Amino acid sequence: MSLINSPSRVTVGDANYMDWGGAGAGLNNHYRTTYKDDQKSMMEVALISNMDPVNIGLGCSDKPAPVTSLKPRKKTMTSVYLKFFETAADGKTRRCKFCGQSYSIATATGNLGRHLANRHPGYDKSGEAVSNAAARPVTVVKKSQPHGKANQVDYDHLNWLLIRWLVLASLPPSTLEEKWLVNSYKFLNPSIQLWPSDKYRTVLDEVFRSMREDVRALLEQVSSKVSITLDFWTSFEQIYYMSVTCQWIDENWCFQKLLLDICRIPYPCGGAEIYRSLIKVLKFYNIENRILSCTHDNSTSAMHACHTLKEDLDGQKIGPFCYIPCAARTLNAIIDDGLRSAKQVISKIREFAIELNASPVISEDFIQLSTAYQEGIWKFPLDVSARWSGNYQMLDLVRKAGKSVDAVIRKYEEVLGSRMLLGSSDKSAVSIMHQYLEPFYKTTNNICTSKVPMVGLVLFFVDHISETITSFRESRLSPEWLKNAAEEMAKKARNYINQVCNIFTYMTAILDPRIKGDLIPDSLNSENFLDEARTHFIRNYSASHFSSMSSGYNAQEIEDGGSVSFAEEIARKKRRTSMSSATDELTQYLSEAPAPIPTDVLEWWKVNSTRYPRLSVMARDFLAVQATSVVPEELFCGKGDEIDKQRICMSHDSTQAILCIKSWIQVGIKFKFKSTEIDYERLMELAAAAAATDNSPSSSDKKQR
Repeated sequence: MSLINSPSRVTVGDANYMDWGGAGAGLNNHYRTTYKDDQKSMMEVALISNMDPVNIGLGCSDKPAPVTSLKPRKKTMTSVYLKFFETAADGKTRRCKFCGQSYSIATATGNLGRHLANRHPGYDKSGEAVSNAAARPVTVVKKSQPHGKANQVDYDHLNWLLIRWLVLASLPPSTLEEKWLVNSYKFLNPSIQLWPSDKYRTVLDEVFRSMREDVRALLEQVSSKVSITLDFWTSFEQIYYMSVTCQWIDENWCFQKLLLDICRIPYPCGGAEIYRSLIKVLKFYNIENRILSCTHDNSTSAMHACHTLKEDLDGQKIGPFCYIPCAARTLNAIIDDGLRSAKQVISKIREFAIELNASPVISEDFIQLSTAYQEGIWKFPLDVSARWSGNYQMLDLVRKAGKSVDAVIRKYEEVLGSRMLLGSSDKSAVSIMHQYLEPFYKTTNNICTSKVPMVGLVLFFVDHISETITSFRESRLSPEWLKNAAEEMAKKARNYINQVCNIFTYMTAILDPRIKGDLIPDSLNSENFLDEARTHFIRNYSASHFSSMSSGYNAQEIEDGGSVSFAEEIARKKRRTSMSSATDELTQYLSEAPAPIPTDVLEWWKVNSTRYPRLSVMARDFLAVQATSVVPEELFCGKGDEIDKQRICMSHDSTQAILCIKSWIQVGIKFKFKSTEIDYERLMELAAAAAATDNSPSSSDKKQR
């Protein structure tokens, strides 16, 4: 068949079939690979147009890596290489079956061997090709070959699919060196060639660099201010990592979030080291002059780094910059103080829940008993994680299904033991603690389920939590142990409020149409802050290039296609009259009633941006400021256990590349190697087609014969 004459597509061969030998011999003697003359039609991987039209060696060197440490012997002048070449119809040239390269018929076989070594490493070893782990490059055919035959097996398909698997599963390249995994592939086809782990690392590093350039180009197109969040963790190798994530709101009022980098913080991992790593990331992406805020993880080192960054940016007079602690981590620390007094009781309940999850018989009895006692419907497995959701679930279990718990423990006392039974004092403590922590559970659940946890709403919830702590601490009915716990919780709440009490968080809060000045916490509700906010708005956002507010109908009316009702027409005229008489848009905005709490903030601003053209620009900047440095679910539910395990167990040589690539793929950035886009959808289609062909009746008959 004719080959594809296009510099922007890669042609690769189809898979060979296996011939199964007779029984009685060793297993390895049962397999032999037969290369068919009538190969299948060639598979294709779509690539971008500016790729190298000759060879995209996928990071491999020009010369193949040696298979063993033995000195290679000189190849004799035999026909060992000729099976990879075909003689042209005119009898004057030989053509490579892989890439179509032509040689004179008089060319020595040594030159053919060098061609295979340089262009198709592994096949120059002939019978040794099965054990050669060197990666074979994917090549591009430049010219059409009318009498060409399909390529031999191309294992880059498999290796690129494995690259994708490593990234999505967050596994290090060394995973593919596992003996049982390699032998499993050899069982399916002894000629399969997996890349060595250093090859996978080389490719992953190159993919990381290629995709990072796309991330930088994307950020250059952002017209608004951006905010960043910092998160930290320590790996099992005791390496300290920092992730830097960027957030902004685009022109369509959609919230955008993008991981910028994962940095290894050098010893002693203090504020100075964090600052140097952070400023390096900001400069690489050219956003140090557009950053508005940084949300950190509440650690002293991160706070010092942010303080140094603020001094640096203020010294350059780049623009306003602030840093705030993570509200989710603060709430988590506050809740931990409250749970500490009930730790022993919770441990007993968790042990019981683990036994329920492990035994279908016991869990079925529990479900039947809870139904009979009308103590709710429980789904298994129960959450037994040490996160907030798991701890609260333990309290909830005894609080709502206490009779069922006692009945199951007594019925299976020989298996469970009587140690899990709770006394009356334990049950009383559970009841009090459950009642006390219920507002915390509702708050964290609301934050986790919020589309975007805006600073204004989070501050509103934290203020409510502070009031709850104060009421329990001052109540004469609260036991002494609860008052002591509430005292520690109150200290952390006050410390957080003191750190976030500044003009920047004030402006972020009032620009939330649900909060404005009505629901803002008293600690932030200051006349001085309002005056500063108005001054900042007039100085930075009342630019003359905005269209006049009172000139004709606005964009919303145009979108309505002129179908504005009489009442709405009167209302809009009154709004324009009112706004034209107001001192500025901010004053007009704050004079209106807040929107309902369920309101989608970004959708509200999208609709009302024509009413507040200047203020909406300010809102786009400030509403991107994040209240939490991590996704709240990572702290408040069992999902965080999986994320921690994934990050902590990742080896240092692949952490940055794999976790960044995975994050970028999830937000829609294309998987690229150098200038080449790897079309994984096409690869999966080809794999499915090959599997369907391999499982067809005719194919099965051939294998059996």
